[in-house]
Amino acid sequence: MKKFRKSIASTLTIAAIFGITACSDANNSQEQSTESPKAIASAKAPTAEEAAIFVDEAEKELSDLSDYGAKIAWVNANFVTEDTTALNAEVGERYTKLGVELANKAKRFNGLDLPYDVARKLEMIKLGLTLPAPSDADKTKKLAEITSKLDSIYAQGRSPDGRPLGQLTQTLVKSRDPAELLKAWQGWREISKPMRPLYEEMVSIANEGSKELGYKDTGAMWRSKYDMPADDFAAELDRLWGQVSPLYDALHCHVRAEMNKQYGDEVVSTEGPMPAHLFGNMWAQQWANIYDIAGPKDGGKGIDINPLLEKFYGVDHEVVTHAEKETAVKKMVKTGEDFFSSLGFDPLPQTFWDRSLFVKPRDRDVQCHASAWDLDNKEDIRIKMCTEINADDFQTVHHELGHNYYQRAYMDQSLYYKNSANDGFHEAIGDTVALSITPKYLKQIGLIDAEPDASADVALLMRSALDKVAFLPFGLLVDQWRWKVFNGEITPENYNQGWWDLREKYQGLKPPVARSESDFDPGAKYHIPGNTPYSRYFLAHILQFQFFRDMCKMSGNEGPLHRCSFYGDKEAGAKLNAMLEMGASRPWPDALEAMTGQREMDATAVLEYYAPLKAWLDEQNKDRQCGW
Repeated sequence: MKKFRKSIASTLTIAAIFGITACSDANNSQEQSTESPKAIASAKAPTAEEAAIFVDEAEKELSDLSDYGAKIAWVNANFVTEDTTALNAEVGERYTKLGVELANKAKRFNGLDLPYDVARKLEMIKLGLTLPAPSDADKTKKLAEITSKLDSIYAQGRSPDGRPLGQLTQTLVKSRDPAELLKAWQGWREISKPMRPLYEEMVSIANEGSKELGYKDTGAMWRSKYDMPADDFAAELDRLWGQVSPLYDALHCHVRAEMNKQYGDEVVSTEGPMPAHLFGNMWAQQWANIYDIAGPKDGGKGIDINPLLEKFYGVDHEVVTHAEKETAVKKMVKTGEDFFSSLGFDPLPQTFWDRSLFVKPRDRDVQCHASAWDLDNKEDIRIKMCTEINADDFQTVHHELGHNYYQRAYMDQSLYYKNSANDGFHEAIGDTVALSITPKYLKQIGLIDAEPDASADVALLMRSALDKVAFLPFGLLVDQWRWKVFNGEITPENYNQGWWDLREKYQGLKPPVARSESDFDPGAKYHIPGNTPYSRYFLAHILQFQFFRDMCKMSGNEGPLHRCSFYGDKEAGAKLNAMLEMGASRPWPDALEAMTGQREMDATAVLEYYAPLKAWLDEQNKDRQCGW
């Protein structure tokens, strides 16, 4: 995909509610935040019965909050103005105050012998907020103001010459002029400079709130959300990265050599890290847009589906009207729905088609970051995308629909459990389906006339790896940076240097020009000002292959894993739906076991999928100096 930009905006658990904010009736919010749940009013020693009453009453309050807050967030995302941003900040403040209060009250029941559901729900309350404010009302208000301001800075961002992110991205995709690429790359990073003092203050306030809840810092709190100790989760990510890093290293080595051929030694050396502005992506997190440079010259003919999609959906002419584009995009989304229908899932509700945002409006600013929404914890599910007819958004549509089908599958669960087993699961489901977008599937839906033979496999795998394998280290390092910021290892005086140190360590990339601490390059990535935890995307890139391998086994696939498609296999769909319906009601190893029979995340499926490409890369790299 062009951008890996898929945060869930929903009203599912406390954490997800905060992702889009929510609020109660303005006339009684103060009374709620100081008096309820009533079960906590007593100062006597807590009991298990009181704990059960507390979680039930807290759930009712959160349910009451979610509908209104979701609508405010939806309007703000679709009509970005000072007024809607102010409204969003206000409801965010009210929700945060309630969330902090509930989390602090939940601590009262620590150490009690409680039934499983009560204990799990209490833990979710304590871990619910992404950015917990301290009990100080002024600081709670300030935190809400800062987070809304950061969102708006990003949403309204323009380069000094007036270009929004979409236009700058098109330059990165289409141009092969290093100077032109550099101008676009630098221009977007001007928008994040004003974020720096806001971000520093936000970190301070959030850390204070996290410590009030008993965590070392906000990063430690984030890592505690995975049914294991915080330090164990960090070690788990390191273990998974260790499994896949040799594949990334081989890809990096080959791409660097091809970039050197394209641009010469003065732009890209054959040794050391590569400059980050040349990859057809604003953050160099995915590299598929440089396939023309890095793709195999003797690996068979791959399939460029961009022109095929334009023809298939009727926008393959010079001037495409807004109405034509919207019609074409809806047809592409319908293709994604048809895939899920082929697995036995019910069609999307009519409200999805009536209320979603499919195309960037011509008359206003919107948050173009693609997202999936659940506005009523039932069936008011929507996507928000500034969709284009291209291969990237073809996959993005499947990804976002994966969120929506997941949201609908667990709609009968308790509010606390209306989320995925862990956040990586939510991100993985749509991409698991997207892995089934193989030549076999493209032929089934009429996009191509015939499947290419195996001679094209390396080319197809390279195109995929430039997205998915290239993403892995970026998916890891974003939260590595934030964890170090939250714990003070990276100080405000070194925000930018710390960012580039990690990008070199994991990605083997460097800034194309000198950067300083007057810059705030992390803020040029949506998830930093948006405060969306990012480890979920790394996990999703592991889990999607693990899920895919298992579903292919169920569908009877006997060929290479990368050629499998489970399109139309209702047995595989039924097993997938059974896992989705569990929501967050059980620890994620239980959900993983229900789907795959394994209780541990395993990146070997990634290696199996790309095995033919890895063999080819090793042959290409045998006389090259790899590493950086």
